[in-house]
Amino acid sequence: MEWKLSPEEARILGALMEKQMATPDYYPLTLNALVQACNQKSSRFPVVSYDESLVKDHLNSLYNRALVNFVTARDRRAVRYDQRLSKLLHCSEQETAVLCVLLLRGAQTPGEIKGRTNRLYEFESLLEVQETLDGMLNREELPLIHRLQREPGRKEHRFQHNLGEEKDISETEREPKMTNAVEQSTLREEIDEIKRELHILTKAFEEFKQQFM
Repeated sequence: MEWKLSPEEARILGALMEKQMATPDYYPLTLNALVQACNQKSSRFPVVSYDESLVKDHLNSLYNRALVNFVTARDRRAVRYDQRLSKLLHCSEQETAVLCVLLLRGAQTPGEIKGRTNRLYEFESLLEVQETLDGMLNREELPLIHRLQREPGRKEHRFQHNLGEEKDISETEREPKMTNAVEQSTLREEIDEIKRELHILTKAFEEFKQQFM
């Protein structure tokens, strides 16, 4: 089995893993939903703009390597896509969550990983994150990650997955303006999502009250 992934393949598999864990009711994904998941501005680095043709080409490549399944059902006309990477690598739920955020956002510290996996798996402590990383690091046949040299001014080492061709880009080398723009965009999206959820809850509560009036 060839495990080396292109950046596009890593993004596709990471997006599928994320949605499988975070929103299982809407999984597997249609092509349109997968393109949106790849291109979303929050929880992604770098931010990309893939079209359906590009994603479909890479899905075919991943299918030929048994890394994705094409799923069809009688009540669904659209083909849906299901990742098999975590199963083939025999990943635990914790390992799948860690691998997912590394595929989607590149090298990260244990603290960053803990904060960014909370929708996928609720790590009880930083120690549990470190134990998971140690297990992924020390696999005999295929270590899933490697530890990077500590950056100046950082207390923690960062970890990067071993499945891709991508170069490490340190936080200090990232374009500040781009980083700030992405962070602001992410914050706006999170605020909008909270507003939408609050509106739905308020409406549901009002409908509930009407039953007793």
